[in-house]
Amino acid sequence: MTAPHIVDPHGLLGEALADASPDLMRTMLQRIINELLSADADAVAGAEYGRPSPDRATQRNGYRHRDLDTRVGTIDVAVPKYRTGTYFPEWLLER
Repeated sequence: MTAPHIVDPHGLLGEALADASPDLMRTMLQRIINELLSADADAVAGAEYGRPSPDRATQRNGYRHRDLDTRVGTIDVAVPKYRTGTYFPEWLLER
């Protein structure tokens, strides 16, 4: 038996499409990019955000907000910061 999902992805997407907000694509793109940045930062740090691990190399210390121009408009990207060391997503943003 599988555990029920806390968030129903089909229902959430259905509601968003039913509302047909003009900012739907921009909001979805922003959320996906921020989730990818968070996962990438977790991989660099050596542990998931908020989880203790003996393999952890550093800890998170907030975010730097950057604007990213896309076809659907400008979105706010939250780039994770570390207490020690640096993280910059070269695959997404230019210095």
